[in-house]
Amino acid sequence: MKAFAAFLDALLLTPSRNQKLAYIIRYLQETPDPDRGYALALLVGDLSFRNVKAKLLKDVVLEKVDPVLFEMSYDYVGDLAETIGLIWPEHDSKALPTLSGLIEELQTLPAAKLPAAIAAHLSSASPTERWAIVKLATGNLRIGVSARLAKTALAEFGGKTLEEIERVWHGIEAPYLDMFKWLEGNAPAPEIHRHRVFHPLMLAHPVDEEKDFADMNPADWQAEWKWDGIRVQLGLGTEKTMFSRTGDNIAHSFPDLIKTLNGSAVLDGELLAGNNFEPMTFNALQQRLNRKTTSAKIQSDYPAFVRLYDMLFDGDEDIRHMPLTERRARLEAWLLKNPNHRLDISPILQYSSWEELGAERIRGAAEQGHEGLMLKRKDSIYQQGRPKGLWYKWKRDPRLIDAILMYAQRGHGKRSSFYSDYTFGVWKENEIVPVGKAYFGFTDEELAQIDKWVRNNTIERFGPVREVRKELVFEVAFDSAHKSPRHRSGIALRFPRINRIRWDKPVQEADTLANVARLVEA
Repeated sequence: MKAFAAFLDALLLTPSRNQKLAYIIRYLQETPDPDRGYALALLVGDLSFRNVKAKLLKDVVLEKVDPVLFEMSYDYVGDLAETIGLIWPEHDSKALPTLSGLIEELQTLPAAKLPAAIAAHLSSASPTERWAIVKLATGNLRIGVSARLAKTALAEFGGKTLEEIERVWHGIEAPYLDMFKWLEGNAPAPEIHRHRVFHPLMLAHPVDEEKDFADMNPADWQAEWKWDGIRVQLGLGTEKTMFSRTGDNIAHSFPDLIKTLNGSAVLDGELLAGNNFEPMTFNALQQRLNRKTTSAKIQSDYPAFVRLYDMLFDGDEDIRHMPLTERRARLEAWLLKNPNHRLDISPILQYSSWEELGAERIRGAAEQGHEGLMLKRKDSIYQQGRPKGLWYKWKRDPRLIDAILMYAQRGHGKRSSFYSDYTFGVWKENEIVPVGKAYFGFTDEELAQIDKWVRNNTIERFGPVREVRKELVFEVAFDSAHKSPRHRSGIALRFPRINRIRWDKPVQEADTLANVARLVEA
């Protein structure tokens, strides 16, 4: 555990990408199994501990530390792990467990025994080791290492390409013992069953209408609607899987859909809620997401289906090297041979110019609530990641409201010294009710300006949160609005962000709840 804490600390304090790579490779070379595998899993976000929440860790600390002192310290530091590392008052000479030993404890100990075990380890640790323990337990490392960088280091460690690592990655589990045997030349590559594992998705860039369209011939591009659901990958074979874009198998949340599927393939598409292939709003789909079990009523009220738009494997044949037009033909032929009443295919739009397609984009957003369009080169092969110049998303223009800043909260990491998370509201008769929260959309210079305004206009403090005078208006952009019983206003905004700071606008001219309600999608 001491070596892992020093490793995390070195990564955090090193801005150089190449130096981070060197640290990770050295750690993998010097650390025995299974510790190195667990460390790698933590770097890429493959480990979580369902019984360890931030509240549990705070409660452990508050057994030893005055609550007011803790809140003041947390407000100043802005990072839970660093605050606990510095403020923990006890220290003994007991030995810390190994990294794998600590992980086994966090995974297997009953919830009632976790607080005492965590407290004991915090007392045996140095401030840096306490920081690492909390980072590990919460899964919130934030040390400037992406999953891709960690896998790149793994590839260099084993003398493989990143593509070879990605090919086996989603078929293995921490601590990756078989993978390390392969990388060190002591075993063949782990066996991968193509329908049981997640294959990295191909992603799109936002289109720049002025720059990109000048070099794009409309005849070379396939256009489809951008559906308002979530991206999924279906694996159909002896087992049936449905992965989200983050590689999580969410099939258990959609038993009504999964049990109807047949055939053998790996398919790419959009998960939607609706009857007879008529999509409901994203808000309807949210009633199905993140559920361990799904009642018969939920399944009936919000039936799920998948709108397909690509194929990665036709049976056991990998067809990702084929151009899009050929993959599309294979997908259409496959669905004819394997009819599924919960699967259909995203239609291709017909157009002759970007102006004509642009008009269709506006009409589709206004009349049918489409998110926008997807543009894909007809000759594009299916590649992982976000290759340039092959796929674009042409989203509809965002919706805008003028809202009033109500509360500001300190950020985390690099923003821990700034009030950068903003709750905003609109008028409901003579009161202001919150309709959303945003923490991006502004420049560093604007952040400094808002932070100064918040500090000068605070009227109340609640730990790291400040209530401010209701005098500053934000122009807020968002993708859509939905009814939400969880919000006091009854409305939730999807993907809100600060579009402009309206220093010039009187607060009395901000939007009303009635205006926002008109934007709600049924």
